[in-house]
Amino acid sequence: MGNQNKDNRMQREVYPLFAAQDMKAEEMLNKITNEMPGGFFVYRADGEEEIIYANTAMLRLFNCSTMEEFREWTGNSFKGIVHPDDLLRVEASIRQQVKESHYDLDYVEYRIIAKNGEIRWVEDYGHFIHSETAGGDVFYVFIADATEKRYQQEEEKRSMIRDVGRVMDLPYAFVDSIARMIPGELNITIDKALEKNAEFHKMYQEDEQVRRLIVIEGLSSDYVSIFYANLDENWIQPYRIRDKIEYHYGKKSRRYPFEDFDTDYIRTWVHPEDREQLASATNAQSIRQRLAKEKRFHVNYRVVKDGRTEYLQLRFVKVGEEEHVSEVIMGYRSVDEEIMREMEQKGIAESALGHARKENAAKDAFLANMSHDMRTPMNAIVGFTNLAKRYMDDREKLWKYLCKISESSERLLTLINDVLEISQMDTSKDELEEGACNLLESVKSVRESILPRAAAKNIEFSMDVSEVKHCDVYSDPEKLNRILERLGSNAIQYTEDGGRIEISVRELEEIAESRASYQFVVEDNGIGMSESFQSRMFEPFERQQNTTMSGVPGTGLGLTITKRIVEMMGGNIEVDSVEGGGSKFTVTLEFRIRQESQEQEDDREESMLSRYGQKKVLLVEDNELNLELEVELLRDEGFVVETAENGSIAVDMMKNAKPGEYGVVLMDIQMPVMDGYHAALAIRGLSNPELANIPIIAVSANTFDEDRRKAFECGMNAYVAKPVDIPQLLHAIGEAWGIHVGDGGSAL
Repeated sequence: MGNQNKDNRMQREVYPLFAAQDMKAEEMLNKITNEMPGGFFVYRADGEEEIIYANTAMLRLFNCSTMEEFREWTGNSFKGIVHPDDLLRVEASIRQQVKESHYDLDYVEYRIIAKNGEIRWVEDYGHFIHSETAGGDVFYVFIADATEKRYQQEEEKRSMIRDVGRVMDLPYAFVDSIARMIPGELNITIDKALEKNAEFHKMYQEDEQVRRLIVIEGLSSDYVSIFYANLDENWIQPYRIRDKIEYHYGKKSRRYPFEDFDTDYIRTWVHPEDREQLASATNAQSIRQRLAKEKRFHVNYRVVKDGRTEYLQLRFVKVGEEEHVSEVIMGYRSVDEEIMREMEQKGIAESALGHARKENAAKDAFLANMSHDMRTPMNAIVGFTNLAKRYMDDREKLWKYLCKISESSERLLTLINDVLEISQMDTSKDELEEGACNLLESVKSVRESILPRAAAKNIEFSMDVSEVKHCDVYSDPEKLNRILERLGSNAIQYTEDGGRIEISVRELEEIAESRASYQFVVEDNGIGMSESFQSRMFEPFERQQNTTMSGVPGTGLGLTITKRIVEMMGGNIEVDSVEGGGSKFTVTLEFRIRQESQEQEDDREESMLSRYGQKKVLLVEDNELNLELEVELLRDEGFVVETAENGSIAVDMMKNAKPGEYGVVLMDIQMPVMDGYHAALAIRGLSNPELANIPIIAVSANTFDEDRRKAFECGMNAYVAKPVDIPQLLHAIGEAWGIHVGDGGSAL
C-alpha cells in the first residue's frame, strides 16, 4: 500500500512535468507552419467540421487580425471557410478523392469570402488521417490564393474559344458572344449561351463543328494543345498547337492518320521512363476501353528539354452519349506548376509531421528512460530505508544504508531538476542577471562542488587559470557556474575510474578597453563520443546510449540546457571528441571587465556559533515533514528555532516580537492562508524599522529564475532551494548577517 501511495504521488507531482514536452513539440509545429508562405489549417472530418488549428497566413487570407476574429467569422468550421455556393461540390469532391486514395493529397478549388467582403479563389491540398492525439478523423489542409491564376485562365479560355472558332470557320459573332460570356466564376457554359439565342441553338443542333466546340470548351483554357480524333475513321485533327507539339504538325486544319500520330513526339521529347506509358495511353484500343467505362480520363507524364524536366498531362474526353467510342477530344496541358506545388506542399507537410514524429519519438524514448531512471533510485531509497529500519542497532550497516539513500536521493533530484529546467526554458523567457563576478572564484567554486565525486572515482582533477589577466568581470555568475558544473559533472560521469579531467580558463584578447573574450575548456580522457552522436548531441533527450546499455543514469537534457545557457549569454560551445579517446568542450564568452575589483573579506571570517545564542530563527513552513526535518538540521547546527505554519502566523509573530529577538526568517513560498511573497511584503511594511528590516531567506522548491526574481522583488534577501543543503543555507544566513562562512551557498 505504501509503494502504491508513492507511485500515486509521483504521478501527481512528477508525471505532469512531461506534458511540457508535448507543448514543446506543439510549439515546434506552430513555428514551422507559421513560417509557411501559404495557409495551413486542421479540421475535424466529422460533425460540424470544427477547425482545430489555423496558421497566421490563414488569418491574412481572410483579412482577420486575431484567431478569435477568424473563428468568429468562419464559425470555427470548414463549412464557414468555403463559399456557400461551392460547399456541396467541394465536400463531394473531397469525399470521392479520399475514397479513391487514403495516401495522396486531395485537391479542390473553391471561393472564400474574406471579412472585408472580397471574394477570392483558393487551391486546397488536403490529407485525411485518423489521429488519436487529435481525437479522431481530421484533415490537414494546405491552402494557397489562386485568384490571379483564375483570372489568367479566364482570359486564356476566351482566347482559346476564338482560336477554335477561327479554325472551324464558325461565325465570328457566335464565337465572340460565347467568349464574352466567360464570367469570373467560370460557371456559365456555352450551353447557357445557346439557350439565350435561338439562331445559335439551331446551329448547334445541325452543325457537328459547333458540337465539337462545346466539348473543346469544356477542356478549359489551360490546355496548350487540343486535338479531335475519330477512331473509327483513323484520323486526328489539331485545333490548337503550341510548344513542343508544333514541331511535329503543320497546318492545324489538316487531318493526320491517328495510328502512331505521336511516335516522333514521344521519342523526341518524352522522358524515357514515361514513353511506354504514354504510348499505351494513346493506343486506340486502350482509349476505347477506358472511355467505355468513364466519360474522361487523363495520364501524366514528363518531357525533357535542355536537361530540364517538365510535367504534362494528356486528357481524353468522349464526344457524344453513344455507347460506342469513336470521337474523342484530346488536350495537352502543363501541370508542372501544380505538381511542383503539390510536391512542395507535401514536402512541407512531411517535414512538419516529420519534426513532430521526431519530437514524439524523442519524448517516448525520454519517458522510457525516465521511467527507468526515476524508479531505480526510488527503489533504492525505499529498499534501503526498510533495511535501515531493520538494522537500527547495527551502526555500520545503518551508515552504509543511509549513504546509499543519500546517493539515490541526489540522483533522483538531478533528474527532476533537469526536467524542470528544460521545461522552464521552453515555456518562459529566462533573463541574464549581470553582476560582479570573479572568474577564479567561480572556477574554484565549481571545482569544490565536483571534487568529491572525482575523488570517489580516483579521477585526477586539475585546474589552470594562469592565462587569465582580468579576473574581475561583470557577468551572470549563477549561470556561468551552471555551465561549468554541468560540463564538469558530465566529464566525471563519462570518465572511468583513474581517469583525468582538467578545467582551464584563458583570456583570449581584450576586445575593447573594457571588454575581453574568455575561453573555458573542460577536457577529459573518458569514453568519448561517436561522430554520429556529436551531430545530434545538443538535441533534447538525446543520449549515445540509454541507461540500461551504458549503466550511466541521465535524461539526455544536460548538454541541451548547457548550450541554451551559453547562447543566452551570447557565447558559443564547441566539441572535440573521439570515441574511446575523451572529450573536450570549449565555451567562449565575452565579459565586461571590472576596473576596480572589490576588496576581499578574509578578515571577516567569523564563527557563526558566536551569534547562535543571541538570535533566534523563525522557520515558516506548512509541510509537517519538511518542518520536522529543517528544525532538526538547524538545531543540530546550534540554532534556536521557532516555527510558524503559514505566512499569516509568521507576520503576527513578527508584529509581537521585540527588536532583535529573531535574527532571520526562513520563509517557504507556497503555503495556505498567506504565501511567502505576501508575508515578506507584510513584514517589510511593519512600522518598527528593526523588525521590518530583518533578513528574510526564501526556502522553497520553486527554483526557477522568475521565482527568485519575485522573491527578491518582495524584499527577500536570499533564496535557497529545497531539498535544503545545510552548507548552502548557512552561507546564505552568514551573508545576510555580514559573516563570511565559505563557499557553500549563493545569496542574492
